[in-house]
Amino acid sequence: MSERKKGFFSNWHRMAVLLALYDALAVCISYFLALWIRFDCVYSAIPERYLKTYTCFIGIYAVLCVAVFALFKLYKTLWKFASYVELSRILFATVITALAHVLGTLIFFTRMPIFYYIVGNGFQALFVTAARFSYRFVNMVRHRRHIDETGARVMIIGAGSAGQMIVRDMMNAKEIVDRPVCIIDDDSNTWGRELDGVPIVGGRDDILGNVEKFRVTKIYLAIPSASAEQKRDILNICNATDCELKKVPGMYQLVNGEVSVAAMKKVSIDDLLGREPIRVDLDEVFSFLNGKVVMVTGGGGSIGSELCRQIAAHQPKQLIIFDIYENNAYAIELELREKYPELNLLVLIGSVRDSRKMFDVFEKYRPDVVYHAAAHKHVPLMETSPCEAIKNNAIGTYKTAYAAMIHGCQRFVLISTDKAVNPTNIMGASKRLCEMIIQSFDAKIKAGKANEIPQMFTHEGMENADKDGSGSVFKNIKTEFVAVRFGNVLGSNGSVIPIFRKQIEKGGPVTVTHPDIIRYFMTIPEAVSLVLLAGTYAKGGEIFVLDMGSPVKIETLARNLIKLSGYKPDVDIKIVYTGLRPGEKLYEEKLMAEEGLKKTENKLIHIGCPIPFDVDSFLTQLEKLMLRAYSNKPDIQDTVAEMVSTYHPEDAPKEKKTA
Repeated sequence: MSERKKGFFSNWHRMAVLLALYDALAVCISYFLALWIRFDCVYSAIPERYLKTYTCFIGIYAVLCVAVFALFKLYKTLWKFASYVELSRILFATVITALAHVLGTLIFFTRMPIFYYIVGNGFQALFVTAARFSYRFVNMVRHRRHIDETGARVMIIGAGSAGQMIVRDMMNAKEIVDRPVCIIDDDSNTWGRELDGVPIVGGRDDILGNVEKFRVTKIYLAIPSASAEQKRDILNICNATDCELKKVPGMYQLVNGEVSVAAMKKVSIDDLLGREPIRVDLDEVFSFLNGKVVMVTGGGGSIGSELCRQIAAHQPKQLIIFDIYENNAYAIELELREKYPELNLLVLIGSVRDSRKMFDVFEKYRPDVVYHAAAHKHVPLMETSPCEAIKNNAIGTYKTAYAAMIHGCQRFVLISTDKAVNPTNIMGASKRLCEMIIQSFDAKIKAGKANEIPQMFTHEGMENADKDGSGSVFKNIKTEFVAVRFGNVLGSNGSVIPIFRKQIEKGGPVTVTHPDIIRYFMTIPEAVSLVLLAGTYAKGGEIFVLDMGSPVKIETLARNLIKLSGYKPDVDIKIVYTGLRPGEKLYEEKLMAEEGLKKTENKLIHIGCPIPFDVDSFLTQLEKLMLRAYSNKPDIQDTVAEMVSTYHPEDAPKEKKTA
């Protein structure tokens, strides 16, 4: 402890003593220079009375100055961080000592020339200030030189409040080695002017030219109020450069004064989609879910887990997560238990293909609302195992829906896909079968003929709904069945984005099936909002469809992701075209032409009118399809094509005997 104190004294106090000696010397020199200059820089011309007054008083004055400076804590400041506060203290101390100098000479000696008082005090202020701020100035010069040598040269897009905050943060922050070199703004009135010394050089059309002119290596988008489409257009221009791209998070951070370089986020791939996120009145959605038993099948998946997160936040009576893959189910369970310790959470492991298991779950827990997200979704894998797609997707949906109907479930929401539209693969066809199953259940219930819906299972057992044969179990059934159809989900399991990222991390190549392949994209929160909306506003039999804007070329997506990762496509990371996979088509459709559309309160959300089909015939065929699937028939696609008129299977590899 004593060694620490001794070391502290030897450094801190030594500097204070040296600075005090410097101040005393500076004060003496300041007033001598003033006297000397007053008499034309000729020492012999100085009158004796002035020289005597100076020599007799200056020593006393120097001690007084050191005392006043100490009183103003000018010897306790960390001068490498000196700012306005320290400068104001120096000025106040200088004014007080100047008055003391005037009064001291007038009272005890003689009146000195006015020039002496003014210039002497000016020199004193200059020397005292210079000594203290020189350290910071030297550091600033070194810092600027370091920036020029090693730091990034940044272009700021946006000369508004957010842009100004970013510029000032970069100018003032000690730890940031990047510096702004130019600003872009579409307001022509700002061109040719400066923002805190940084020139505003033009609009978005001038981005590429000025990136080269100013040797820019980073671009910060500081327009939080811009629409998604505007941001996309600007970022697409920026993406043509080799610069790293970052953006201000949003208006909330701007309003709360939280805009800083540290708060800047990397531009993500969904920023380049150019579509405003779908916004749903979640208050009404969750008022519907509040106090209900909610079950999510496939609750460990990307869509299912996000459903669980949002549902858990709004006080359901109980949340049941049902999944066959225990690792994912366990992960979301840990997350929800930590975040919502009061949540009545139940995690069950099982398969939707097991009708006895589904009956047992519904009989024990009586879910009010079911979100059915469990499904096989990987197109190429299902092409080589088509019977598994039918068993899990179509038959699994049927068994879950039947158990829900029998046990008084209020709403059953099927998670569908745009691949169900004019499908060319068995996965899409199986999801179209799921939609038709939901529509069949809805039609029979509305017609009061729920008893005509066959209970399908591959074994007779205790799950038989009409155990006593009276048919009473089918009375007063009011379950509403709906489907939600959307496109590819950014970041979900099986999405191209995680695949591309892994390929980029390995140094490439990035594999794209075809240069012209396009897809519709949405984010996971958007998909979940739409699912929840369907569950709230459903009347039964609807297929909710999201207007996902313009489709995106997968090749463009891959190139943008490579650039956002800091590499050059086809230079640092190669793009290889592998050809369309079995069952894959160049584009996906959101809705069959014959379905038509109805508007909802949200202009980006529509309802597809159900396509009429013979429900009785379909249900009869479905039972035969189940038996063929469980028999692992190699020609299962042909049977599906007979049931789904829009399904046009290509020459895909047939399933082996051990499907």
